[in-house]
Order: sequence, then C-alpha cells, then structure tokens
Amino acid sequence: MKARICWLFALPMLVSAAPPGRTPLGIFSGWGAFRDAQPPRCYAIATPERRGSGEWRSFASVAIWPRQKIGGQVHFRLREPRRPNSPVRLIFGDRSFALVAASVDAWAPDPRADAAIIGAMRSATSMRIAWVSNDGRNRSDGYLLQGVATAIDAAALGCARR
Repeated sequence: MKARICWLFALPMLVSAAPPGRTPLGIFSGWGAFRDAQPPRCYAIATPERRGSGEWRSFASVAIWPRQKIGGQVHFRLREPRRPNSPVRLIFGDRSFALVAASVDAWAPDPRADAAIIGAMRSATSMRIAWVSNDGRNRSDGYLLQGVATAIDAAALGCARR
C-alpha cells in the first residue's frame, strides 16, 4: 500500500485564519476548496454535520497532489481514536467502503477505492463514517454532500492552474 498523505485542517479554521500560502478557492454549501503553495496541493474539505465532543476536529477531505500525480485522495479525521485493529467504514445509504486507518485518520485503501468513493460522494446526499472508539463505543460522523462536487472540481481546477 502506498504511503498516504494527511494534514491537520478543518474548514472553520481554514476560512477564518488561512496561513500565508493558502488560497481559498471557494465555499460551496458546507464544503470549501483551498490551494496550498507549500507543499503544492488543493483540496475540498468539510466538517461533520454535527460537531462531536472528541479530542480532534473531525473532517472529510478530497485532495489533489500535483507533484505526486494524485488526482483525488480521500482522507478522514476521526474525532477520537479508534480501537486498534477495529474496522472503519464509510457508508452511503446501502453502499459502504472499508477504509484503512491509523488512530484518528482514515483513507481509502488504494487509488481505485479513492475513485469509487469520490464517485459515490458526487452522487449521494450524505455519508457517514463509522468506527469503534478506544473505550468500545460505536461512533460515527455524518456529512452532508451538497456542494462537494463543486468543491472537488474547484480544487482540481485550482491545481491545474498552477
């Protein structure tokens, strides 16, 4: 499995205090699109429908990494650590995807799964990521997908213009 690229961002933080080198590309419903100068990358990002009370700010993102020739990589930040070796699932109605995960981050297992998940995101109205926390409780974060297709397209265009 390829090494997965991750970063620590959340939509409200990005909009209110963008560091030098970060360019907002647009806000589309609950999804934002941004371009970072270093390292060069663009991404669509959103926070969950309801904020949990976990240690971290959870988010879902789709990134474009031009130097690595990555055209769409999904990444999820969980609001609290998952139980080691427990599964993480991304659910769209009756369709779901198994994700690979570290303690608080999860990704598609490969580029084909990235593409399938992005396709599902573009056609669904919501998604939910589910995991078991360290203390054994079932956890999930839900995301509304209105604006996700436009945010992904804006991110792709933002990196194409570099």
